[in-house]
Amino acid sequence: MLETEPYTCPYCGELAEAVLDLSAGDQDYIEDCPVCCRPINFELQVHGDEWMLNVRSENE
Repeated sequence: MLETEPYTCPYCGELAEAVLDLSAGDQDYIEDCPVCCRPINFELQVHGDEWMLNVRSENE
């Protein structure tokens, strides 16, 4: 099951959109910002039909 979620880059402040695969359960991964290309840490927590996405810089 795929979902999309807007997020703000912790470095440049630009709005972007993440595509999330909720069927894989909880996930921690790194993707580069599509604007400034700096690495963003994504933490996805999935609990049944509810989920939460946290994004942070690599120094947080």
